[in-house]
Amino acid sequence: MTLVAKLDNVRNITTLLKAIHFNEDEYVYTYYTNNYGGLQYMQCNVINSMLVREMLGNGIKVTVEEAHCVQANAFIQAAIFQEYSCKEDGEIFTINLTVLLECLSIFGNTSPNTTAAMKMCYNGYGNPLILMLEENGVLTDCNIQTQESSEILDFNFLSTNVVNKIIMKSECLKEAFSELDMTSEVIEILMSPKAPYFRLSTFGDYGDIHFDYPKDSDMVEFFDCRQLQVNRYKITLIKPSVKALTLSSKISIRMDNRGFLSLQFMIQNEDNQISFVEYLCSPNEVEESD
Repeated sequence: MTLVAKLDNVRNITTLLKAIHFNEDEYVYTYYTNNYGGLQYMQCNVINSMLVREMLGNGIKVTVEEAHCVQANAFIQAAIFQEYSCKEDGEIFTINLTVLLECLSIFGNTSPNTTAAMKMCYNGYGNPLILMLEENGVLTDCNIQTQESSEILDFNFLSTNVVNKIIMKSECLKEAFSELDMTSEVIEILMSPKAPYFRLSTFGDYGDIHFDYPKDSDMVEFFDCRQLQVNRYKITLIKPSVKALTLSSKISIRMDNRGFLSLQFMIQNEDNQISFVEYLCSPNEVEESD
């Protein structure tokens, strides 16, 4: 087999995949593996409704892109898998993410004391992705047809170009997102070396709504702001990140010198392992100029 991966608790991966699943019926899954110096590297590419995975020596990166304006990445640490083996170089495949999630959740919402185990196999180009799941002695097999993948847009979001950054407890943003006016077409993010420091704003049917967070707030763990930045992002592009926000305990918010936005969420699974989900979004002004 080109790929064999085993997991004792399938919820540890389905939770992360759902956090980057924008829609319910469109997504495609891509898989690309490379071996370098004994380390296994996997890259996956997504355009519009496609999902991407990249396997590094320390884990898997899964990427989804929507309309060339927002990109979601899930970083699944290698320690989450009880077994992982990848033997072939340059293998690429695409599958429907909705179908994959349905297969992974085939036993439904089991109780916290019951977990489904998974074995995933892939035997190279043109072959299906095989899932074998077991719960309480009940076994089921799923074969998912694979397709060729397309290239993903490079957002070129580099840490060296980051101008402003804040790390916060997710709790406070969960409250803000539940009260912001979602009839607004955009969400405005302000970061400044001076008050109000960090502000979220919407401009919808219920008027202008602002949430301010001072840099010395108990909810703020880190604040580094080099210059004033005020950027707007389509709220329809930001909404999918609420799934990841709900699951997370901390969030890192960064803006680079072009106004591109990075939202990084720290998520702890049922086995107390840490994984990360990142959303990259282009500012509304950039999209309008295209």
